[in-house]
Order: sequence, then C-alpha cells, then structure tokens
Amino acid sequence: MLRAYLEDEGFQISEAADGLKAEAKVQERTFDLVLLDLKMPGIDGLEALRRIRSITTAMPIIMMTAYGTIKSAVEAIKSGAQDFVAKPLDMEGLTLKIRKVLHLHELEQGSLLQQARLEAGFDFSRIIGRSPKMLELLETLALVAPTEATVLILGESGTGKELIANALHQNSPRRHKPLVKLNCAALQESLLESELFGHERGAFTGAISRKEGRFQQADGGSIFLDEIGDMTLNTQAKMLRVLQEQEFEPVGGTRTIKVDVRVIAATNKDLLQEVQAGRFREDLYYRLNVVSLTMPSLRERREDIPLLTDHFLKVYAEKNRRLLKGVEPGVLDAFHRYQWPGNVRELENAIERAVIMCSGEYLRVEDLPLSLRGPGPGAITGEGGVKAGLSMREMEKQLILKTLEETQGNKSKAARLLGISRRTLLNKLQEYRIGDGTERLENS
Repeated sequence: MLRAYLEDEGFQISEAADGLKAEAKVQERTFDLVLLDLKMPGIDGLEALRRIRSITTAMPIIMMTAYGTIKSAVEAIKSGAQDFVAKPLDMEGLTLKIRKVLHLHELEQGSLLQQARLEAGFDFSRIIGRSPKMLELLETLALVAPTEATVLILGESGTGKELIANALHQNSPRRHKPLVKLNCAALQESLLESELFGHERGAFTGAISRKEGRFQQADGGSIFLDEIGDMTLNTQAKMLRVLQEQEFEPVGGTRTIKVDVRVIAATNKDLLQEVQAGRFREDLYYRLNVVSLTMPSLRERREDIPLLTDHFLKVYAEKNRRLLKGVEPGVLDAFHRYQWPGNVRELENAIERAVIMCSGEYLRVEDLPLSLRGPGPGAITGEGGVKAGLSMREMEKQLILKTLEETQGNKSKAARLLGISRRTLLNKLQEYRIGDGTERLENS
C-alpha cells in the first residue's frame, strides 16, 4: 500500500521485509530517507534504527508504529530518528512529513558545508543556528569582523544582538584589547554622558573625583552601545563628534581626549522612522550604519529551535545538577506553534524554568510556562487564551497581560518569564497604555 501510494507521489521505493534486510540494503547503497516500522520479525525497529545509524548518521529516518506511545517516540528520536508517525497512517500527512524531513535534511547538509567554510577562519561557536537567515548573517559577519567598519546591529529584543557584537570584536584585530559595553536605555541623559565620556571632579553634585569614561576604557578596542535608539538628541550630537573625530571632552572638563575605538551599536527600533520623526539625528544614523547586520527573529528561524533547545537544555541541566535526557515530542511542537515575542531570550528562559520544574528524565509540556502550553501563541480561547486573526501587537499585549496576571503583578518576575528586561517591560506597559486599569500591577 505504501509503495503504490508513494510511487504515485513521485518517489522511488525500495522495500525490505525486516530490519536485517533493511540494514543490508543500507550497507549496499545510499537512500534519501528510510520509513522504518517499530514492530518487525527478527530485530525490532529500534534495534534496526541503531544499526542503520552505526552505518550512517546523515540519512533521515521516520519511524512508524501502531504502538504509538510517548515512550516509543522518545526512544526512537533519542536513537536518531528524525520523526515518528502512528498507525493507521494518514497518507497525505505522511507524504507532507516525508517532504518536510527531506527538505530540512537538504537545508542541513548545505548548512553544514557553509558552516564548515565559515568556521575554518572564524570562531562563531557561541552563535547557534543553521537556518538560511543565520548562515547568511554569519557569512556577512565573517566579511565585516576583520575590518574597522562601524557596525549597526538591528533586531527585536531577545534575538541575540550582543552575541553578534562579541563575535565582531573577538574575530577582529582588536580582540586583544577590551570590548566595553553600555546599555544606553538604562541611564538618564546626564549619567549616560558621564558613563560615555567620563567627568571631572565637581562636574555635578556627587562628582567627588575624576572618572574615566567608557570610550577611554575602550581605547584600542571596541565599544558596544546597546539600545542606541534611546539616546537623547544632545548626547547624539556628542556621539557624532566621537565617530567623526575620535575625540571628546569629559563632562565638566575642557581637556580633549583622543581615542582609537571601533563602535558597534545595536537597537530594536526602526532608526529611519526615528529620523523621520525627529528623534534621531540623520547624520549620526548614516555614521553608525556603515554596515548593518539584522538579527532574525525566532519566528523567522524556526528551523533553529531544536538546536537552541538542545543547547539550553544542556546548559541549564548542568547548572541545576539535573540528569535530563531530552524533551518529549510535544515540547518541540509547542515551541514551533508559539510566536516568541521575546525571541531566543524567551526560549532560554522557558527552558531554564522547565528544567527547574521537571521531575522526570524528559521535559514535558506541563513543565513549560503557561503561555506556551496553549494551542497557539497568544491567541485567546475563552478567558485569556489566543485566537487567530490578532495582530502581532495585540498578541504581544495580551501575552504581557496574561503573564502579569500569572505573576500577580510582579513585573520583575513577569519580565523574566517573557525573556525581556524589566525596563523593556515597563516601556511596553507604557506603549500599550496599560495603566489605571492595572494600577495594582503597576505599583508592584
């Protein structure tokens, strides 16, 4: 039945009556994919899977069984299967699954070749991703890192812009000098200028001694200015001079300090819109945007979710001294359905929480935050669930409200669950005008 149906779909089929014959065929020739039954005469499907994997680790394998328990699925995937289907087979669904697995395998093989070429000369080991968008980013990164170009990193909150800044510095001739970092949104204007350029004694109330600024600390190296879109126009004017002249005066001082610093900036804002609105200097924008790198959102690189999940699971299992073997299939399904407004940072936070809550050997859907357990990302089903048709903005607002409700208004805890900073959460509350109706929440 399978042979007839799949040949009609355009596939070339070779059959084996049991696991030993399948093993022999794989030794003789290369196949694009194996459909393997779990219950067979002689050796069972799991043993056949292990034997085939000892011959080749690259060939995709989909397991089939009428005994579709979670335990069997987990064991099959742990042993190297790409996917798992239960009988009676949905032929149309199986065909779609075969095409998807073959497509992902093709992408992965191409990604491995590109990644090998990239890693031959550069260390991007901390940047996890083999999706086409990430590989394109890494190729650009490999070209830009060794230069002196000023770089503007764009992307939503939680996508990993700081990782890119680290990679730019560590793969540049300046890697033996410091990479100094500063979040421009975390400080008021007067404090930000003091942090950037330093100050003289008596420059303002509380300035009891001279202080060296971040630009001076970064001399010979690089400076990473995160959330540069939140910098005031007055500070932007001083930034422009540093970029043009590589010199500045400390706050309250007259002496000019010259520095040799590579500037790497990042923002989650659309700076062109900010320029048009008069909130960001056009000349500074073009000075910063010599080269721009855009970090894709997690929604745009869903192929990387299994890799990221595996990485964070290992990190937090070791950190919390938990012996975890993997995740149940339903967890990855939930991850693929979710929209990830907090991006990779939110995924990391969800896995850290799940590791702490897990009581078995595998992470379960029940261990995930409430926002990830539903049928879709944020769509409201009944009281507080998510429905199709909501805009991304409305879904994000609903998710924030739901998380604040879950944390009883504790904004610091809500920010951690959402995978964003507390300041970003406060900005979102202001943006969505979540105010008087949630006064108890706002004052927590």
